[in-house]
Amino acid sequence: MPQTVLLAEDDRAIRHALERALTLEGYAVTAVADGVEALAQAHTNPPDVLVLDVMMPGIDGLQVCRVLRAEGDRTPILMLTALVETADRIAGLDAGADDYVVKPFDVEEVFARLRALLRRTSPAPVAAAPGPAEGPAREAAQGAGRHLEAAGLRMDLQARRAWRGRRALELTRTEFELLELLVRNAGIVLDHSTIYDRIWGYDFGPGSKNLAVYVGYLRRKLDEPGAPQLIHTVRGVGYVLRED
Repeated sequence: MPQTVLLAEDDRAIRHALERALTLEGYAVTAVADGVEALAQAHTNPPDVLVLDVMMPGIDGLQVCRVLRAEGDRTPILMLTALVETADRIAGLDAGADDYVVKPFDVEEVFARLRALLRRTSPAPVAAAPGPAEGPAREAAQGAGRHLEAAGLRMDLQARRAWRGRRALELTRTEFELLELLVRNAGIVLDHSTIYDRIWGYDFGPGSKNLAVYVGYLRRKLDEPGAPQLIHTVRGVGYVLRED
């Protein structure tokens, strides 16, 4: 079965061009012109992923995102935006979006970001039931592998929850995966290409601000007054998680 995309874009030319491109790529696309239609379709025919334009008449893409997240809908959302300021991008992430593409965009970039979002939300293969002797050992191994700790951070990978000390962190899907990558490699400097490849599955090149925006937003959620900063920039290389 093809994966389903709900596309909401008020610009008719962009909507039709992107709908055609996604269809040729093998997706089953439902295209609508505004946020009201997007919410109606999301409620009646939940898609595998949503592509929402930020600026739409009436209910815009940010409002659609907020409504779905408030309802507990965790379907991945890719925002399309003509707004290039960091604060505008952060507003989209704060509304619950998982990623964004800045207009004008290359359709191959849209495809790459959709593949990454869908890959991260695909269900894991179901393992065969353990035999009587191996059950307790396997449960112990699973329990050990589900938790990560470093630099005063704790992560429950199965529940997708994270804490700094006793404070729970409210993270989007992409923020959680970025933090997991940094925690797993605490003390190791990860270059930009490695992070892009591991989180998005695609290196968007030296001109992309996507990673910097996510790191900045993650820092805002991690940092505490009087406490050491945890994510450090290694200029010209990448980022490292350490407590110093």
